[in-house]
Amino acid sequence: MAEISYTVSGGVGRIVLDRPARKNAFTLEMVDAWAGYLAEARADPEVRAVVVTATGDAFCSGGDLDVLNPAGGGAPSAYERKAQLSERIQRVALAMEDLDKPVVAGVNGVAVGAGLDMALMCDIRVAARSARFSTGYVRVGLPPGDGGAYYLPRLVGLGKALELLLTGDFVDAEEALRIGLVNRICEDGEAATEAVRLASRLASLPPLTVRTIKRTVYQSARVDLRTALDLVSSHFGVLYSTADTAEAIDAVRAHRSPTFEGR
Repeated sequence: MAEISYTVSGGVGRIVLDRPARKNAFTLEMVDAWAGYLAEARADPEVRAVVVTATGDAFCSGGDLDVLNPAGGGAPSAYERKAQLSERIQRVALAMEDLDKPVVAGVNGVAVGAGLDMALMCDIRVAARSARFSTGYVRVGLPPGDGGAYYLPRLVGLGKALELLLTGDFVDAEEALRIGLVNRICEDGEAATEAVRLASRLASLPPLTVRTIKRTVYQSARVDLRTALDLVSSHFGVLYSTADTAEAIDAVRAHRSPTFEGR
């Protein structure tokens, strides 16, 4: 659809929010497409990494309240509001969790509310120097509706996450880097380019290994040490039997660049 697009090139799937006049605030149709693109990337063996970026001077200002909660419209019931979240908007978070390929967000401008949540659910965040971040929900009298209470403490720690969630304060790119909310800062106008550059680098690595590392990290965060070690020993044994791992080891020994064929 016109307000969000998906293309694939060089092993990288690129999702672009394209509603700059509304600071890329999303509609329900946009999140439906967004979740669908993530599922498509998961199923496509040619896609080895994914980038999420946006046009204009903002990454995403969250859900478009004029569309999701129009003035003068009939107020949805509590159940209908819950269903709007769980059956539509939150599908992006669930599709992201199902995707075991790395996802890089290129954040230009502001990421606010659910727009920040959408950036947090990516694996790596590259921010333009002028980027600014706010949970924002408290200012409209709501809790974070798209995973912010889940993702943010895991990135910045419980105390800092509560501060950001309870105050709604903005942090700039330098502070976001300092507290671990973003991974890298780049010059203004370069966030999308830098995100694609990083994703392309990840796409050039042995794909089964990259996917397994991502899966292992997230799985290990939810289990005890013995379970995590048992899990990784299984992954290790399986990968050691693959052609890509054999090629990687041979390339290191021969001091040459490897060529991978994994899916």
